[in-house]
Amino acid sequence: MSVVVVGIQWGDEGKGKIVDLLTEKADVVVRFQGGNNAGHTLVVEGKKFIFHLIPSGILHKDKMCVIGNGVVIDPFVLLEEMKTLEEEGFKVTSERLKISSRAHMILPYHRHLDLAREDKSGKKIGTTGRGIGPAYEDKVGRRGIRMADFLAPEIFEQKLRENTEWVNFVLTQYLEKDPIDPSEFTELDDDLRDRLRPFVTDTSLLLDDSARAGKAILYEGAQGALLDVDHGTYPYVTSSNTVTGNVCSGAGVGPTSIKEIVGVLKAYTTRVGGGPFPTELFDETGQALRNKGAEYGATTGRPRRCGWFDAVAVRHAVRVNGVTSLALTKLDVLDDLETIKVCVSYRLDDATIEGFPALSTDLERVAPVYEELKGWQQDISGCRSWEELPSEAQAYVSYIEKVVGVPVDIISVGSDRGQTIIRRHPFSGK
Repeated sequence: MSVVVVGIQWGDEGKGKIVDLLTEKADVVVRFQGGNNAGHTLVVEGKKFIFHLIPSGILHKDKMCVIGNGVVIDPFVLLEEMKTLEEEGFKVTSERLKISSRAHMILPYHRHLDLAREDKSGKKIGTTGRGIGPAYEDKVGRRGIRMADFLAPEIFEQKLRENTEWVNFVLTQYLEKDPIDPSEFTELDDDLRDRLRPFVTDTSLLLDDSARAGKAILYEGAQGALLDVDHGTYPYVTSSNTVTGNVCSGAGVGPTSIKEIVGVLKAYTTRVGGGPFPTELFDETGQALRNKGAEYGATTGRPRRCGWFDAVAVRHAVRVNGVTSLALTKLDVLDDLETIKVCVSYRLDDATIEGFPALSTDLERVAPVYEELKGWQQDISGCRSWEELPSEAQAYVSYIEKVVGVPVDIISVGSDRGQTIIRRHPFSGK
């Protein structure tokens, strides 16, 4: 059986915790897209772990983790993450971690291009500057260097020479920056190649073998559906498809293998970087959500923009992902509020709309239409069952189910693994 975990807001929904929780019943955990521009934060027994490339299932010592072909990999970030895990007592061996030979690499010139382009642009997208966008551009432009290419030295050197020439032309002639110094590539040597080689394999074949053997496979995405390059708030999006459909191309599996799709969302809404955000709060309530929710990026440290729950945006994300159940996180962050608002529709040019506009300029102009619910004003972080939640908290969750049209099967009431209420488990069906 295969279960997919996807974010259905603008990322940072708490997918890492949900993946970690579901990994208990999985045999294989797969990352299918994105790069080290996204971070998953987990708190296990009071200790914080932040993952950028390696699936968060690595904390379970009997699970296999896979980085699929849809991920773009900075090899130095990957090795540093492996080193950090090993220092914490989690041995990362080639038996436990598999990397697709078809995954594309992020190289030093990608970071140069990313930063130079953002510097030149008069309209900031909010890129992390880690080279993810340029790496995906090279992929679709057929200039990309894959893990398989890197492991073949002659092919790698030829592609590197050709790409460096092209990159330096763009840097100097269009972006008005200095050219790349070839000395930056000295660490892309045989030592690095030998360190990575044992982990690289045909992961599509591995996943097919695992499925045929009846193993439980968990797919985890990065970012959120509203940052999807096709279905998000374009152009304020990431450079990959973050939605469930990309599991198939990003991991090399067929659509019939997917049985459950868990959409992860916060009990309110956050966003990092530029772009429209209809329910954003600029008052004391927004700051209170930021402070209590520790809303600062796991990768960048940037403060997140905070606002009320947006059911219009979530319904859009639920539809394009085919979500079968929801995992609602950070419900406890709302503990102190007397009243809580939910956006149920938008007003645009004197008309009420329930769809999610394609134009970011329209989304910037919409006025959210709110329904107001009563808060519970008590600490719910110790609740471990639905029955233990205050009636007002139950009413809020039930209202979200109603306006979104999908059941909330998992509720997170704190950052620790144990601070979770499971009403139905995606792998067991009960």
